[in-house]
Amino acid sequence: MSQHNPQLPPELVPLAQMPLFKRLMARFFGHGLSRLHAQHRASWLHGQADGFRSGHSAGVEYGYREGHQEGLEAGRQVLLIRDSRCTEHPAPGVDDHLFDDWRLPLGAELKKRIKADVARRLPEHSQPSAAQWKMIFSDTPSTSVVAGAGAGKSTSLVLRVLVLHHYLGFELDSLTVVTFTRESRKDFIRKLMATFALWGLALSPAQGRDLVRTFHSRILPMVRSLPGFERLQAFENLNARGGEEEADSNPFDLRLNDTQRQYLNGAYHRLFQSEARFRDLIKPLSRHALQLKELERDHPDVQKRVAVTELAAQRDVELCDSVENLWRQAKAWPIKGIEAKRQTFQINGATFHCHGYCRELEAWVMLGFDPGESAQLTRPGARLSVRAEWAVKRTLFQAFCDKPLIWLDNYQSGKRVLATLGGDASAGPGFDYKVKGELSSAPLLDCFVAAASFIENLGLDVPMAVGRMRFAQDDPDRFFFEALSLYWRALEDHLLDQSPPIMSYNRMFALFSEHSPQNFKLLGDATLRPLSHLMIDEFQDVSPQIVSWLRASLREIRSRGPAMHVGRGAQRSSLLCVGDDWQSIYGWRGSSPQYFMAFNKEFPSPATTRVMLSDNYRSHQHIIDAAEHIVRAAATIPGKKAKACGEPKALVPVTVLERDGPALAQRLIEHYRQGDSILMLYRGVSDKLLIEEHIQSVVNVDSSLPPEQRRLKQLTYHSAKGLQADAVFLLGDCQHLTRSPYKNQVYPLAGLGRDGDAEPYDSAQQDETLRLAYVGITRAVKHCYWYVDGPDGRAAHQPKASDRVAGDKPFFNDLRGAKG
Repeated sequence: MSQHNPQLPPELVPLAQMPLFKRLMARFFGHGLSRLHAQHRASWLHGQADGFRSGHSAGVEYGYREGHQEGLEAGRQVLLIRDSRCTEHPAPGVDDHLFDDWRLPLGAELKKRIKADVARRLPEHSQPSAAQWKMIFSDTPSTSVVAGAGAGKSTSLVLRVLVLHHYLGFELDSLTVVTFTRESRKDFIRKLMATFALWGLALSPAQGRDLVRTFHSRILPMVRSLPGFERLQAFENLNARGGEEEADSNPFDLRLNDTQRQYLNGAYHRLFQSEARFRDLIKPLSRHALQLKELERDHPDVQKRVAVTELAAQRDVELCDSVENLWRQAKAWPIKGIEAKRQTFQINGATFHCHGYCRELEAWVMLGFDPGESAQLTRPGARLSVRAEWAVKRTLFQAFCDKPLIWLDNYQSGKRVLATLGGDASAGPGFDYKVKGELSSAPLLDCFVAAASFIENLGLDVPMAVGRMRFAQDDPDRFFFEALSLYWRALEDHLLDQSPPIMSYNRMFALFSEHSPQNFKLLGDATLRPLSHLMIDEFQDVSPQIVSWLRASLREIRSRGPAMHVGRGAQRSSLLCVGDDWQSIYGWRGSSPQYFMAFNKEFPSPATTRVMLSDNYRSHQHIIDAAEHIVRAAATIPGKKAKACGEPKALVPVTVLERDGPALAQRLIEHYRQGDSILMLYRGVSDKLLIEEHIQSVVNVDSSLPPEQRRLKQLTYHSAKGLQADAVFLLGDCQHLTRSPYKNQVYPLAGLGRDGDAEPYDSAQQDETLRLAYVGITRAVKHCYWYVDGPDGRAAHQPKASDRVAGDKPFFNDLRGAKG
């Protein structure tokens, strides 16, 4: 800024701008005048001007500085307001919820009225607890109810249906209650009808059957609503008369009847004739299946018979003649495709013979002693029967033969081999097979059905899953699964070609899974509407296949929006699931408790209610604590601990004893005489047969009574779910006895198992053995006796549930090693 101000008069020009002489004179006179205290007008004016100038400069500088700061602040405020707008452009997030964000209209006054009605109409012992009311009144779109054994969940589910229908006005055709078995479905319908009657509501048996379903009876009408499938039949429901059973028959029973076998054989025959690769795969399977199974050389049978090797070799030619004569008399020998040609073998240093050679299977053939022949049949001059001589020879060959050898045990097996070699596949493959990991062998097509059903229950496509498997070069399972992939697709096509068409349940669920959402567009609202408000019992036993169908159905219902419910009392959708991860015992068919344990993740919802029903109205505390002690080693939902409720009972520990048929029978008879109801649970049919002779007297007495008066039931552990008795007898331990290479491979493909676990399926099965013991023990109201094999029993080295028995706990009475 210039220091010269043109507005000042000349006489007030600043001193610094005067000539040097004038500046000196001005200072001299100014100094003198100051000493005389005199005023000089010009100097005063100069001073005034200097003051004006300095004040003006200071003011301008100060004003500029303050104004500038204020201006910057004001500008910054404007700038900040403008910067508050988002400078980026993110895409909207994905709403992956299966439900809208809504609530059931259950206000305080309505809840009060419902509770009052329940108090008047239901007996005192049926009044819901606080936790049960929380389940009944849950208003969120999704609800997860953890209900332990004996928790009274059925009454709560019935009241939930009553609240939705009677008090909220939801139409019955918008509701579905899902149970797992035919018997549980019938039982729930009876309870529902009885409770509705107490409210003066009429519910016919037909309405009850429409409302209460199994998963399979719900999917069938969905598929039948599609054009061309109106008369579709479920493969699993075909009966031996060629008709169809009810859609709620047990779909997990893999036993095949004659009608089903006809279709299986028909598909096999057609594929065998048309597909060269399939024929090539059947050959090694047939050779492996028919080949004599090895025995370890230290096996007791081998050790017992190896001492007579030389003697057996001396009589072998005569034994071969005798066996061949029996086969010729039965017109079962010779067999076309097998050269009737004897061949010598060196077995443990001695010479033996076989009966023929099969060039197509590249294996030697040995004829066996048919079980239909007399066991007393003896060669002239021989001390042993032909059957006993043959048994010795068979054992020696099992231990010491190093060549491929087919041992035909009976005449029928010879005919099946003849059919296979002759290309006649109309009756099926004609041989049994054993997939690694299975407990026993079965007809090849039965093995196909079992393996494919497991894979499909996991929500996987069979050819896709097979393509992800890996086996050793010489592993016969490699050929088995390639053959399965070809056969399963051919079977599905063969079934659909029938009139009316036939389809498996797994195929139906796959049609409406998350992999096929477009198929839902073919369904009308009326077909889909019953799934709007779902209540599912035993949810811990769902499979990945079912979960995918449920999620896809709920997603489709939400996508259709309010238009689907116009003019109706029931709006939007909801899901309530009741289960107990400790009672998940169907992993061997592909089920998993994972979907219940991770409910919020698996069924995303804007809001979820979690209910814990921890009161046990069945058992006393010792039974509860013993069962929980065993199962706690398995993965579980946190915070679970049941407590005994209701009428107090005497605390009797769970008694664990070594297997003893007579002692078990004596205890059982005592309880029966005392009037107790009894459950005898066994692991396998062989266990039942072993004990049956000891308790036959009780069985005879009980079976002569009317059904409602009978107090003895004999069931497998798995079949006992939902039942109870005063005294429970458990026969056999709970063990996972095998390793399944193929199941361990497909399990992670379905997202199941722990990361990094090389055997995820087998690990899950180890946990399941503990849960199976829990189910068995918690059937007991008062007494539980558990009879297990001693340390020398079968597979003693394998982990078993009884390893968790703690002798120092008051709820166990471990008498193993003592006389029980």
